Amino acid sequence: MARQTILLVDRETDFLEWAKHQLEATGTRVLCEATADAAYKTFSLESPDLVMAEMNLHPFSGVELLGRIRKHSPNAMVIIVSAFSTNQNVIEAMKMGAFDFVRKEQLPFNLKIVADSALKASAELKAANTFQPVLTVEQHQDEIVGKSDAMQQVFKMIGRVSASDAPVMITGESGSGKELVARAIHTYSARSSKSFLAINCAAIPENLLESELFGHEKGAFTGAHSQRIGRFEQSDHGTLFLDEIGEMPLPVQSKILRVLQEGEFSRVGGNQTIRTDVRIVCATNKNLEAEVAGKTFREDLFYRLNVVRIHLPPLRSRQDDIRLLAEYFLQKITRQKHRPLLKLSEEAARVLEGYQWPGNVRELENTMQRASVLATADVLLPKDIPLGLVSGSAPEAAENNGGTTADQAIEVLFGAAAADASIQLLPWLEREFTLRAMQKTGSNQVRAAKLLGITRATLRKRLDRNGALTGADDE
Repeated sequence: MARQTILLVDRETDFLEWAKHQLEATGTRVLCEATADAAYKTFSLESPDLVMAEMNLHPFSGVELLGRIRKHSPNAMVIIVSAFSTNQNVIEAMKMGAFDFVRKEQLPFNLKIVADSALKASAELKAANTFQPVLTVEQHQDEIVGKSDAMQQVFKMIGRVSASDAPVMITGESGSGKELVARAIHTYSARSSKSFLAINCAAIPENLLESELFGHEKGAFTGAHSQRIGRFEQSDHGTLFLDEIGEMPLPVQSKILRVLQEGEFSRVGGNQTIRTDVRIVCATNKNLEAEVAGKTFREDLFYRLNVVRIHLPPLRSRQDDIRLLAEYFLQKITRQKHRPLLKLSEEAARVLEGYQWPGNVRELENTMQRASVLATADVLLPKDIPLGLVSGSAPEAAENNGGTTADQAIEVLFGAAAADASIQLLPWLEREFTLRAMQKTGSNQVRAAKLLGITRATLRKRLDRNGALTGADDE
């Protein structure tokens, strides 16, 4: 391989000297500039194989330098470096085509690794000549909070996929923030001026889901007194987020597949073919590969949806983000309630960081909401932080509930799951609620389905899934 050239751009001369020494030791030619305008001139003259630019430059930022370089040379390899960055910076830089976004404190440990990876990619791109520029769109406010390495990878993926229309599948445990990621993909996309609509496939009865998605004509079924426009029509040229896609019944899956393949559908009870241009982003906390193997999810639809996958890590594996998220939620809550800002004590922060958070980010937000109500001062102490099951076991709580609220019952369940690692809460709840409803109704499927608030077909699927398909079919 011919000798390659790196252009370093940073206001700190000490950093430039150190980095130049490190990189030249590998036989690489290194150029250095301290300002963005000088760097752009050098790039135009030298066409280096890699540019490593600090975010905070003068007279314009590293991201603006990235944009100018990419406009001049769409194949350019640029890494943005920053000691102080926001999540918006990461997403915007990746969306504009940065090869990587690196925190400055990481460079003493991996400067050569980062540079070598970019130089190798640069050589491959020049040989293949297939690299396409990434278009930019207006920057919007980002509401995803996280500084952990795992979340930085998520931000980078959002930046990369937002420039395309490819379907995206977001996986992760319940409460980990999958809808926020979907909204961010839409916000940073060229569709951002159009509608973003979200629908929870598990929350809508099976017999109404098709109408909710595709609409219906007047008289299509009992109760259809007028025409209804479905979510696919409402989100034309926008983004449709299908949450809990694993709960979608097979007949509806077939119509979704047709939309993805042909870009068209018909309303329930209608003959008119309707064209639509919708980007699909879906989410699931299920193992869809297992659902495909079990014939409960269409294999062809799975591959259509799983073009790009973004996995959201559970909060328990993002300990660096717990305090940051807690402080963010406190600011959000106090701002909404027009109250003085609450602060976390070090002891309270350690309590939060030591908890496993089975309910993920959603549980943390709810905990901060309760803490803001319980607080008696402007600093939260450990006694103000209600976590899981405060005292007693689940059976004890059931015997002494008196007037237990739904919120208290949820806390009991979270606490029991946190205390017993063998409990997988959502599958356990589905199984226990289903079987208990059958017991309570004398194995009458119609009454049990009504008690659970689901259709009989859904109940039968759950009974079959848990090896307990039995019971009367009639009242």
